[in-house]
Amino acid sequence: MYRRIPLLSIVVSALFTAVDLSGQEPMVTWPQWRGPQADGVAVDAQPPVNWSADSNLAWVAELPGEGASTPIVWGDRIFITAAVRTDQSVETPNDPRAKTIPPGFVYRFEVLCLSRIDGSLIWQKTAIAQAPHEGIHPSHTYASGSPTTDGKRLYVSFGSRGIFCFTMDGTLIWDRDLGDMRTRYGWGEATTPVLFGDKLIIAWDQEDESSIFVLNALDGKTVWRKDRPDEPTGWATPLVVETDDVALAIVQGTGLVRAYRLDTGEVVWSCGGQTVNAIPSPVRHADMVICMSGYRKSIIQAIPLNARGDVTNTDAIRWTGSRGTPYVPSPVVSKHRLYFTRTNSGLLSCLNAATGESIYPPQRLEKIASMYASPMVAGGNVYFVGRNGTTVVIKDSDKFEVVATNYLDDAIDASPVAVGKQLLLRSRTKLYCLAEAPR
Repeated sequence: MYRRIPLLSIVVSALFTAVDLSGQEPMVTWPQWRGPQADGVAVDAQPPVNWSADSNLAWVAELPGEGASTPIVWGDRIFITAAVRTDQSVETPNDPRAKTIPPGFVYRFEVLCLSRIDGSLIWQKTAIAQAPHEGIHPSHTYASGSPTTDGKRLYVSFGSRGIFCFTMDGTLIWDRDLGDMRTRYGWGEATTPVLFGDKLIIAWDQEDESSIFVLNALDGKTVWRKDRPDEPTGWATPLVVETDDVALAIVQGTGLVRAYRLDTGEVVWSCGGQTVNAIPSPVRHADMVICMSGYRKSIIQAIPLNARGDVTNTDAIRWTGSRGTPYVPSPVVSKHRLYFTRTNSGLLSCLNAATGESIYPPQRLEKIASMYASPMVAGGNVYFVGRNGTTVVIKDSDKFEVVATNYLDDAIDASPVAVGKQLLLRSRTKLYCLAEAPR
């Protein structure tokens, strides 16, 4: 359940007057992680390409606690999550399987709604207050799964703490407890719920009994659940695609990439070969889906959506690659270009998405040493956000060309969001809104 808590610290530093969104800008949305099509492409957005702490910074909102989840947008509202550690300590079970020591503190798992105009707080709800049952990776947080919405309801996953459905005004409609996950080395949980029609897809890969849940979005009841045998902990968010009038949920995994019929849960096709800790989410290009992972080795597989059965190591796979793939960030496709970075570094590859052939040689994104955020395409450019607050903007073209290199003095792991003429960047404790100052 939830309770209303006071605003901890929402600070707006307006360097210029925000645009009257209701009168000058059409309805815009970024309703889920990676945007309207879940592919990191903002078709109509025109965000700025240059900014700093002194220029084109519209406002900054201080967030309670910390988090790494990407914000989502519906109209003039921004939705975001955070986890706030309290001073309340509790007894925690001595689990000999855990690789890290449980924290022993109660956290408030927060859902916030902010104004896109000026960053002010509209509402804040505590989804649940609870002590996590295991620790997290030092670079991780307890609020890493992003919200999703259809404009009628807001869906939030705090993983083992529960799945929550709110009205757009913050009233809790339903919640589900799917149990406690045991993640690899206690590194934590991060997958985002995926909404398609009246179905909510939840990937639940862990060290014990991995599975995938499809819930009724209206009441949270289980539509179907399928075990995912031999799948260890995973952090990839599923991708839903439509083909031949059938919706498929493509779920990345260390053991197999699987395509489930969304109506029945039947596995239509599967493909092995991904690496351990397969984190990047799949992306679609034309009539195929591109899956990749990059922990300790590299693999790319372009799999046709109309595949059937187990296509591992078969000619059914359109093309494969074995160099330069990401560990944490997901790839992005724009037209015929497939962009991705090596492991968590700033070494960029650009391939022909249809064939796997290189469009230009690997390029170093200067001043980005490490990156968790997934790249984004907007306004004819591609945005790459480093963990040190550096954003490199390159031209979306067949020639490598750096448009701008920008810096904010903050650590950023969440993926960028572009809506209208704004760019949203979320650090652990702040939300930045970048927009060109009116002339």
